[in-house]
Amino acid sequence: MNKKIILIAEDDEIMRSALTNALSHEGYEVRTADDGSEAWEQYHNNDIDLVLADIKMPKMDGIELLKEIKKTNYETIVILMTAHGRIPDAVEAIKLGAYDYITKPFLIEELLMLIQRAFELYLITDRTSEIAKFHNIVGRNKEMQKIYQLIETIAPGDSSVVIYGETGTGKELIAEAIHYMSKRKDKPFIKISCGGFPETLLESELFGHEKGSFTGASERKTGRFELAKDGTLLLDDIDDLSLTAQVKLLRFMQEKKFERVGGIETIEIDVRIIAASKKDLRQEVAKGRFREDLFYRLNVIPIFLPSLRERKDDIPFLANHFLGHYADALNKKVERFSSHALNILLDYDWPGNVRELENVTERAVALCKGAEVMPEDIMPSFGSRKSLRSGKIIISPDLKPA
Repeated sequence: MNKKIILIAEDDEIMRSALTNALSHEGYEVRTADDGSEAWEQYHNNDIDLVLADIKMPKMDGIELLKEIKKTNYETIVILMTAHGRIPDAVEAIKLGAYDYITKPFLIEELLMLIQRAFELYLITDRTSEIAKFHNIVGRNKEMQKIYQLIETIAPGDSSVVIYGETGTGKELIAEAIHYMSKRKDKPFIKISCGGFPETLLESELFGHEKGSFTGASERKTGRFELAKDGTLLLDDIDDLSLTAQVKLLRFMQEKKFERVGGIETIEIDVRIIAASKKDLRQEVAKGRFREDLFYRLNVIPIFLPSLRERKDDIPFLANHFLGHYADALNKKVERFSSHALNILLDYDWPGNVRELENVTERAVALCKGAEVMPEDIMPSFGSRKSLRSGKIIISPDLKPA
């Protein structure tokens, strides 16, 4: 296994030497720089895995170094060292994409543990790169990392899964990830919204119908279950499924058999069921709106997706990911968010979750006139000032960058 390369940017020679010795002793390959400018040059000329930088340095401070590194490669791990009096700068650095900060004076063991955790986290992300290709679910948030690991564990099996989360959190993408990491990946992945059809038509959509089975049934229709044969069926908005349809779904889950509407032929198929719900199904059972026996059939493995406001540490990562995607798609040379624009994204509560962030980023890239997304490129996405109230601030439409 190749040694990890760490760049130390520290203007204090004694501290720099002590850090170099400690990290070298742990098996890391170390590069050093005594100011921010030299660190930036070293970063460009070497394949650096992690940057450990003091915030206060001559020529280019740690915050500026962080910004330049993130413009070049947002994936690079950056840990900042700071004195007690500069903690607000360190918090700002987290918003700009730093992995973490450590306050001087610190024990070397504390730093080594922080570096080890950072590399372990990024190793998890590397292992889940197949998941990460479903772009809306990438992120560094600890809860999301647990979900990625859970997907790796459950994907090879056939157990039913229920994915819980607010609208826009990426439930469908999680379902896709489970399917494409499973043994069924070469078979169909079929989805249907249980709330997207009238009750009278949903049974036909799910199970199909025979010609002449009802008015307008001019030919045989193949249902979603048949289409998903040997693959995976996603039942989105399962909480909208009527009690009548729940009975028919329960029968299929018990017997793996069904008949088309108006048909007498019993069809037996193998299909994995994944459901997605915006409501807590256990509470729906308690209210009498969801069958308890079906709940236990479906809810073998529950996955709870956090809202974007619960994983705000992922906003810079996601926003920059979407920015790169839409800059390419729209053929625009937009490279980054200004720090002021990024702060606006961080201060907003995102009721539409990741889907809304993607929409805002696409519009910002389309409106951006330079290399950097500015606050005025973001503001049209939010509409009125009232809609931008988010805890501590009210963002004004005439807001200008500081």
